[in-house]
Amino acid sequence: MALSARNHLEGTVTDVETGQVMAEVVIELGDGQEVTSTITRNSFERLDIEPGDEVAAVIKASEVMVSNN
Repeated sequence: MALSARNHLEGTVTDVETGQVMAEVVIELGDGQEVTSTITRNSFERLDIEPGDEVAAVIKASEVMVSNN
């Protein structure tokens, strides 16, 4: 699948919480880092995601903020 988004973060699904309309998917990226995505329940069911699956978080944003720690 070709996408215009350039930020692909590959990882493993570690947790999924589903509601009536939305699903929250937690993806472990490695080195203790994770990203959480909220998707529609329909998309969650169509993708057939479950903990342990290898997935990619694809990020497309017109603005990315940077913080100086």
